[in-house]
Amino acid sequence: MKVIVGLGNPGREYARTRHNVGFLTVEEIARRSKASWRRSLRFPARTAAVRLENGGEALLVQPLTFMNRSGDAVGPLLRKRGVGLEDLAVIYDDADLPVGALRIRPFGGPGGHNGMRSVIASVGGDRFARFRIGIGRGGGAAELVDHVLAAFSPDEWSVMEKTIRRGADAALCWAMEGIEPAMNRFNRSSEQQE
Repeated sequence: MKVIVGLGNPGREYARTRHNVGFLTVEEIARRSKASWRRSLRFPARTAAVRLENGGEALLVQPLTFMNRSGDAVGPLLRKRGVGLEDLAVIYDDADLPVGALRIRPFGGPGGHNGMRSVIASVGGDRFARFRIGIGRGGGAAELVDHVLAAFSPDEWSVMEKTIRRGADAALCWAMEGIEPAMNRFNRSSEQQE
């Protein structure tokens, strides 16, 4: 089984904010698969089981712990289900990438992202796939918190809708074919994708 985690913050007030592109991407996968979300009784998370086209399975996860404590849901869930890091992918926002960029990596550090820092600490390593979705930086560092918790502008949202769909395609590619095909196919610029 593959586990695809989308990072974000629970609650309506955060639904379409920049920090929630991970949530939005796993919701797109669930929508396509007609998968139902369920609140876990054991972990602070929502999950949805997806049957993959190749016959495999993926579990979509939205931690309900708020971003900075995402690992409190992810680590225990992986341990209970016996899932190794090679079968984990995490989708999250990255302010260092321009709006709409998608970058896939097989492993790496948190890069200043507190949600990823929490996940890495909880799962005991950083050797898992990550899907970074660019949200841009906005103003200076002092305004970064306000920027990530703000909604997308209409122009940004038109770009992000396409990127969320590409992110869903990429995560499903990873789940069925592996990290190399996903990187080769989806790390190209959005201009090359059109």
